[in-house]
Amino acid sequence: MEAPYKPGEAREHDLDILERYLGSMTQAGCSQKTVVAYRRDCRHFLRYVARDGREFPEGVDYRFLRRYAAHLANFRYEKSSISRKLSAVRGLFRFCRSEGLVEHSPAEALSSPKQSQKLPVVLRPREVIAFLEAIDTAKPLGLRDRAIFELLYGCGLRSEEVVNLDVGNLDYEQEELTVTGKGDKTRLMPVGEIASAAVRAYIEKGRPELLPEAAEEGVPRPQALFLSSRGNRLGTSDIRRRTIKYVRKAAVETKTSSHVFRHCFATHLLEGGADLRAVQELLGHASISTTQRYTHVSGAHLRRVYERSHPRAHR
Repeated sequence: MEAPYKPGEAREHDLDILERYLGSMTQAGCSQKTVVAYRRDCRHFLRYVARDGREFPEGVDYRFLRRYAAHLANFRYEKSSISRKLSAVRGLFRFCRSEGLVEHSPAEALSSPKQSQKLPVVLRPREVIAFLEAIDTAKPLGLRDRAIFELLYGCGLRSEEVVNLDVGNLDYEQEELTVTGKGDKTRLMPVGEIASAAVRAYIEKGRPELLPEAAEEGVPRPQALFLSSRGNRLGTSDIRRRTIKYVRKAAVETKTSSHVFRHCFATHLLEGGADLRAVQELLGHASISTTQRYTHVSGAHLRRVYERSHPRAHR
């Protein structure tokens, strides 16, 4: 959603600098998704600069950047969106400095808004089971959906990671899954027996029914693991719609999205005694601080740990 003004387009000169910056991001290995987001955020900033009649980058100072940050806050952007937009601007100015377009970056001192520490929504294990059992596996689409959600919960995958899986990513013998995560980084995930069985059932009984009819000679068969009813690779919006469907069917009261299963994966592992570093590796987090948000184990679990572990818990 754009800010409520119509400043026209950024100057061609400014857009040329932006495209060179984005090109450097691609060369540095940034994901296409990140590049697209930064292009959108920087274009928004450059339109704001053009509206004010300033020259970019030399005509932009710290006070102007503070005014831009205040503008974003006044328009009631989420704090996470403001942080991302300001991060994109900081990166753009760092590029300008490296290219000799400015001597110093006025954006380095620009701080992002403090993020509120929201605890992730987590389903209780019985709610997860109710959700999974609401999926009718008598049909190919049901077999597919059960395999998808078993992987989301059993491996803590992101929706995007699931839809990007190919058939060859699963090693049945080793019960391992090769996953491509953020920044195109790959990690090897152990797959539990239940999730592995669900995927195998889908591949053997469901996926063949979803494959398009014999393709023209020379046209390869789709390699995507999870297919739509038309034989195409699923998208994250498809998983989102299926999540809503089964939440209603299972009468799960907790507010649920497909990403909640990733939260459940991490929290239930920690409540079961898993090491925080191990959970970090499984989730593919670059920083342990990102994983620490899942340490909000339940009061009942803390009570069990205390009674089992402390020498003065019992008479």
